[in-house]
Amino acid sequence: MKKAEEKKKLKQDIIALIITVIATIVLLYIFPSKRAIVLTTSWKFFIEMVSILPAVMILMGLFAVFVPNDLIVKHLGETAGLKAILLGILLGTLPTGPLYVAFPMASALLKKGARVSCIVAFLSAWACIKIPQEMVELQFLGFKFMIARLTLTVFFVIIMSLIIEKLIEYQT
Repeated sequence: MKKAEEKKKLKQDIIALIITVIATIVLLYIFPSKRAIVLTTSWKFFIEMVSILPAVMILMGLFAVFVPNDLIVKHLGETAGLKAILLGILLGTLPTGPLYVAFPMASALLKKGARVSCIVAFLSAWACIKIPQEMVELQFLGFKFMIARLTLTVFFVIIMSLIIEKLIEYQT
């Protein structure tokens, strides 16, 4: 990415942050009874992020250095076809943790040559398909429900991934 583009994106991010802070201050002024719960919840999320993100950034640095681009392109790139999407879904089901941890991973995969549909599938699977979640569904809701939800989710994640990839290709 060019320096000018990076500066433009940084400026946009700073503007978005300022707007968010101003909106929060205005809302807390309008609804003073919500101030304590908002600040407490925000602090908890901040502490969670501060404790998780450094480890994620270290792992992303290791990933960027030690995983060759051609390996990502071969298995998750344009030429990998449906296999890339299915592998993206599989990779998204394995980890546990908040979704915001997946975004640096998705960005690193994109930079190394993974196709957009694979990244959409990865993020979608991270958000809604987890192996521990499937086991809880099996235990409490039964095998039929678990299989039906899992099958429909995978099917629609694949469809959504392909549609989003085509939309992004159409826009560029």
